[in-house]
Amino acid sequence: MEGSTVASVSALRAAHERFVTSPGELPGIRALVADSWRRCSGRGIRPDGSRLPPLRGTPAELDAYRRAHPLATVLPLFRELLGAGAADDGHIFAVGDADGTLLWVEGDTAAMDRAEHMRFVEGAVWSERQAGTNAPGTALELGRAVQIVAGEHYSAAVHGWSCAAAPVRDPRTRRVLGVVDLSGGGTIATPPALAAVRAAALSAEAELERTVPLGLDGRAPASRGFIRLSALGRDSALLESAGCVHRLSPRHSEIVLALALEDRGVHGDRLAVDLSEREVPASTLRAEMTRLRAVLGPAVLGSRPYRLLLPVRGDFGEVAALLAEGRVAEALARYPGPLLPRSEAPAVVEHRRALEQQLRGAVLAGGDAGQLRRWVGAAWGADDPAAWLALAHTLPGGSPQRAAAAARAHALDAVGAIPSQVRRHAAVLQRSHS
Repeated sequence: MEGSTVASVSALRAAHERFVTSPGELPGIRALVADSWRRCSGRGIRPDGSRLPPLRGTPAELDAYRRAHPLATVLPLFRELLGAGAADDGHIFAVGDADGTLLWVEGDTAAMDRAEHMRFVEGAVWSERQAGTNAPGTALELGRAVQIVAGEHYSAAVHGWSCAAAPVRDPRTRRVLGVVDLSGGGTIATPPALAAVRAAALSAEAELERTVPLGLDGRAPASRGFIRLSALGRDSALLESAGCVHRLSPRHSEIVLALALEDRGVHGDRLAVDLSEREVPASTLRAEMTRLRAVLGPAVLGSRPYRLLLPVRGDFGEVAALLAEGRVAEALARYPGPLLPRSEAPAVVEHRRALEQQLRGAVLAGGDAGQLRRWVGAAWGADDPAAWLALAHTLPGGSPQRAAAAARAHALDAVGAIPSQVRRHAAVLQRSHS
């Protein structure tokens, strides 16, 4: 089991009751669980189990969605690795999508009947945002395997269960495709259960790499009529069209992105300005476009003006759309890094800065400790003094982690990276908790 030792069932129940009646310190509760409880409380999730997870779509819509989902191809593998044991040992296994919707729930009949009472059924949304602390939802929230035992669940309706879950990623892009989960009684509150779901997730990823031409957003391509573009956190973008995946050179990545941002097309002189602050000879640009057309084909890249001939679905656009909907945790989870991080093309730099500032602003404004930790824990947020200070403010008074976060903000101040008002707050926090 990861992290500190899990408390006893009675101690967990008592801690949960204390937190529900008077949120505050959580002695004896694992940090992973305590952070999740605080997120749930901040989101207004009911801890008494009176609100069950919602169902998504009709049975017919769910069936069509499942057939098109990339994890459908590895469902037989999950059944082989987890299904037989689930039926024999009195527990169930489930496979969900990246939003926490349960696509398949199978296993012991009696356990499945009990699971229906808390709506752990196909089509139910078990994201942490909808269902509170639970293994599949929290695994998706954190992007790693987790185990949640009995009273560690935020909803009292789930206190009779233990579960272990691991995210499953696209082996090419490392995007989260979904999650695999084991749920049941005491046998799931053990290290072997966590190891089993981790192994199943890794096996599924290996199988996907061998067999499935996944789309760049992690979904099986349902149509050949658009381009999928992955350009976050990488210098060489991936472009999928007509079932073929192209790894573009850094320069071609800049060109394709510039065209994707101008869907009506761009004339050569304007494209040259988008690509460089220095003058780009027309002959050089024409040569680059000729090489790019040879890679993508004339059905994808047009000219006069230069344009992409198919609609573009880009990972950068998905993050922006999630932010526009207020889904900050999902946007952060789908942000592997800045847009073409080493590019100096003006069009790329402008869009990269805008997207990063939108995401950063949403994380800071949300005041969620888990999201702030993920931000400062990433390369692009490690030297963000305002984020370190915001993290310090979200942590409990007297916490060593709070003092450390404040100290980090203060240290960044020493190199002039922080405004004076923020500097004073950091110094006060450091003195009061060191």
